[in-house]
Amino acid sequence: MPLNKQAGDMYNFINFTWNAIKGKCMHDCCYCYMKRFPQKELWFDEKELKTDLGTGNFIFVGSSTDMFADNVPNEWIRKVLDYCRIFNNTYLFQSKNPERFKEFLDLFPSNSILGTTLETNDKEAIRSNAPIPWSRAMSMISLNWTRKMVTIEPIADFSDGLIDWIKMIKPEFVNIGADSNKGRNYSFPEPSKEKVLKLAEELGKFTEVRNKRNLSRLLK
Repeated sequence: MPLNKQAGDMYNFINFTWNAIKGKCMHDCCYCYMKRFPQKELWFDEKELKTDLGTGNFIFVGSSTDMFADNVPNEWIRKVLDYCRIFNNTYLFQSKNPERFKEFLDLFPSNSILGTTLETNDKEAIRSNAPIPWSRAMSMISLNWTRKMVTIEPIADFSDGLIDWIKMIKPEFVNIGADSNKGRNYSFPEPSKEKVLKLAEELGKFTEVRNKRNLSRLLK
């Protein structure tokens, strides 16, 4: 099985994505790009364990479904992490259920970045079955791991407390992006241009800020 090259609105700092755990995510976030495609029930693709992950790559593992959602079997997660450790790469693991990272800290490859999504600090802004943003932030704050990241994508309107949460997480970098699917069958409040710029300015005082290309819509 070949690796999937980074494309479209994916993070530009990764080279590839790799997904052995596939199917519909139980978090069912209103904006999820995977809803464009027919979704099977959750399953483990054993053929992916024949993929050559190479050397020196930056791979987003589990980009198509949240592999740390509560309904994903531990055995599947262990298989993925065991396979990743065979290869010398940098890996991104991202989840809206980051509390579950703590169950596998001894299995993550040492050069892994663990991240979560904080679209906002308003628990009512986004329709989702995922843990609320406050819960995600507290899990990341208490996570005993050196390399962390936060993505604010798609960014929804927020209050200043979001900055305080992220500062306590101590991320290596923060990604900010807008909703690439704006206008589909959902809506949520978005911040003004001035508010986005101020957020980036304040975050830049303690971490690296990486703006996604799709953020340009809100900065016009």
